[in-house]
Amino acid sequence: MKQIPGRSKYALCAMLLFFIAANHAGAQTYPNGPVRVVVPFPPGGGVDSAGRILANKLTEALGKTFVIDNRSGANGNIGTEAVTKSPKDGYTLLFTGAGLVTNPSLYDKTGYDAVKDFEPISLMALGPNVLVVHPSLPVKSVKELAAFAKAKPGQVGFAGSGSGSTPHLAGELFNTLAGVKMVHIPYRGSGPAMVGLLGGETPVMFLPAINAGPHVKNARLRALAVTSTTRLQAMPNLPTVAESGLPGYESSQWYGVLAPAGTPEDILNLLNAQIVKIMQSAEMKQRMSDDGIVPVGNTRQQFAAYIKTELSKWAKVVKQSGARID
Repeated sequence: MKQIPGRSKYALCAMLLFFIAANHAGAQTYPNGPVRVVVPFPPGGGVDSAGRILANKLTEALGKTFVIDNRSGANGNIGTEAVTKSPKDGYTLLFTGAGLVTNPSLYDKTGYDAVKDFEPISLMALGPNVLVVHPSLPVKSVKELAAFAKAKPGQVGFAGSGSGSTPHLAGELFNTLAGVKMVHIPYRGSGPAMVGLLGGETPVMFLPAINAGPHVKNARLRALAVTSTTRLQAMPNLPTVAESGLPGYESSQWYGVLAPAGTPEDILNLLNAQIVKIMQSAEMKQRMSDDGIVPVGNTRQQFAAYIKTELSKWAKVVKQSGARID
């Protein structure tokens, strides 16, 4: 075997050390410019609002601007796919929600693989729903609703903000576990769905906690339970659906940050550490809890495991319900 001359050997070692140092320094100085945070939904929605809160906090923490880029369409698929084609340098991130794990079962093709195409950074928070009914409906508990729906198969409607939305699938999960057949009534967005609910047009809905609170307080709606695994700080006297007779029930919108697969580990770890720190702050805990949102901020590994679990869970619900979008 031909030996590398001594001088060339030293030159090669110096070159390797240079590249290692350069890569290390690059991670240490990240970010050295604006970071684009793609939200695959229109401005003003729950995912967009949560994304802007986190983007502002990351801007404060890291001293560079984290800019929200709304790339909506196809229930989040368009913006999500766009992130997979972006440079893997940490300057394009995805801030998304439950559509990432439900769309693969609802669409024949999404344009991305929810596991292989992304590096999970952290789950920011969970946004549980509240199971509410119009006061005209003669039920005051989960058990009473299940019994009422069982006695009237196909006659009790529940409102949703569109086919495949979190409120829709929350209702389908309820149908599956309770052994009933309430009918999904899709509206063109959460606003129209709430109008239909408040008017008694559609008497049941799995409504985001942040929207349900005011209407429950003024008795325009009756709250039966929350869809999270534990009770909410904002509604401590309201039981969970699981403890009300449907063990294992859990359905929440969620908000999390991901990067294109192949993004450097140092950058992923830095972002994770900052997000966990932000979500563990007293200010954010209080701000989230007041709105009926559960702050999380977990490890990359925990978020990756959560995504896989949710993909499997909702694939079963979608298959059993027959829900489709295209």
